[in-house]
Amino acid sequence: MGILIKGGTVTDPAAGLNGKTDVRIKDGLIVQVGEDLKPEGDDAVLDASGLCVLPGLVDMHVHLRDPGLTDKEDLCSGSRAAARGGVTTLLAMPNTRPVIDTPDRAAYVLNKAQEVSPVHILQAGSLTRGEEGRELSDIAGMARAGVKALSEDGKSVMDAGLCRQAFAQAAACGLLVCDHCEDLSIRGNGCMNEDENARRLGLDGIPASVEDTITARDMILAAETGARLHLCHVSTEGVTRLLRFARENGWEQVSAEVCPHHLLLSSDDIPGDDPDYKMNPPLRTPRDVQALREALAAGLIDVISTDHAPHTQRDKEGSMRTAAFGIVGLETSLPLIYTYLVRTGILTLSQMVEKMSLNPARLLGLPCGTLLPGHPADVILVDLETPYRIDRSSFVSKGRNTPFDGWEVRGKVMVTIVDGKIVYKDKE
Repeated sequence: MGILIKGGTVTDPAAGLNGKTDVRIKDGLIVQVGEDLKPEGDDAVLDASGLCVLPGLVDMHVHLRDPGLTDKEDLCSGSRAAARGGVTTLLAMPNTRPVIDTPDRAAYVLNKAQEVSPVHILQAGSLTRGEEGRELSDIAGMARAGVKALSEDGKSVMDAGLCRQAFAQAAACGLLVCDHCEDLSIRGNGCMNEDENARRLGLDGIPASVEDTITARDMILAAETGARLHLCHVSTEGVTRLLRFARENGWEQVSAEVCPHHLLLSSDDIPGDDPDYKMNPPLRTPRDVQALREALAAGLIDVISTDHAPHTQRDKEGSMRTAAFGIVGLETSLPLIYTYLVRTGILTLSQMVEKMSLNPARLLGLPCGTLLPGHPADVILVDLETPYRIDRSSFVSKGRNTPFDGWEVRGKVMVTIVDGKIVYKDKE
C-alpha cells in the first residue's frame, strides 16, 4: 500500500523544492514528487493542505538511557517522543549502565530498537571502556556490530595520548567521533556559566575555557589522525572562532552541532537557582548566543541536535549545585527553531531543514534527509501557522525537565512517516 501526500508545501534543499507539490510513497520509498499527482492502485491519500512537508529530522545527539537508567527514559518512550517531535532517525549516546563499549551491548540496543521503536535508532559506542578514560573500547568490534559513531559523551578523554589512539582507530574503522569537549581539570564543581549571573546567584561557574581547550586539542588530533570529528553541543564564541580556523585551513573533517537551548537562552535568562536551567555545557552569555547564531547561519556549524537528556523529577529537584545536568528536547526542537530562528529571519526554512535533516544524515552516511525519489520515505507534515504553548505535562518522553514550558511556538508536527508508514498522528 502506498501513500499520496496531496496539497502540501514541500521544502527540501537537496531536491531544490520549496513550493506546493505532491509526494508519492511506495514500498517504503519516495517514488514521485510532482504537481497534481493522481492516486494509483491502493494509494491512501493524505491531505496536507495548509501543512509543510519536510524530510524527517535526524537527531545526532540523544540520551535514551537504555540499558540501566530506564526510570529516566527507555527505547520505547524515547522513540515515541522522537516520532512526536518529527525525528525519524536518532543517534543514541553510549553513557548508559553499563556503557555501550562492546559489540554485544551495541547489538542489544539495535536489536531491541527493531522490536519497539517506531523510528530509526542508531547507536554510538564509547571511545574507552566504561567511559573511564583508561583503555580503549572494542572499537573495531562495535563497528562490525553496526555502530555508526563513537562518543565519550558526558565527558572527554582527558589522556591526550589515549584520545589520539582512539581517533586513529575511529579513522581506520570509518566511524564518526562525536566529541564532548570538557576539560575536567578546569571545570571544578561549576553548575552554570562563570559570569556575573553565577556570582549573583552564589553558584560556582564553568568558564568557557573548559570547552575551548579540549576543542582545540581534539581538532589538532583529528587533523593528525584523519579522524572525522563532530563537535557536540557547541556553546562558546571561542569554539566558533576555532571552527572558522578549521574551515580556513582546509580541515574539512571537522563538523559541529548546536542545541536549541544554546541558541535561544543565555545565563541572563536563568531566573534563580532552578535546575531546569542546568545543562552541560551551560547556558553562556548573550555574546556567545549571538556568535552561535551567526556561525550557524554562515555554515560554520552544520547541525542542530537536541542533546535530549531526560531525568526523573527527583534528579532535577533542589539546587543547581546538586541536580543532574540536562534537559529534554525531542518534542520541542522543531517548533523552537522554527518559531525563534526561522520566523525571525535568522535562518531560512531551507537552512533549518539542512541543519536538522540533510546535514546530519550526510555526516552519518545515511540515505535519508531528502524527499528525492529513491530515498527512504521518512517524512513529516508540519503546521507552521497555528500557535500553541509547550506543555511539559503532554510530553511522551518520561522526562519533563525543560526551561521551555509555557513558551508559545508554531511548528507542530501533525504526521510522522517512517519507511512509508505513519508512526505518529497528532490527535487534532
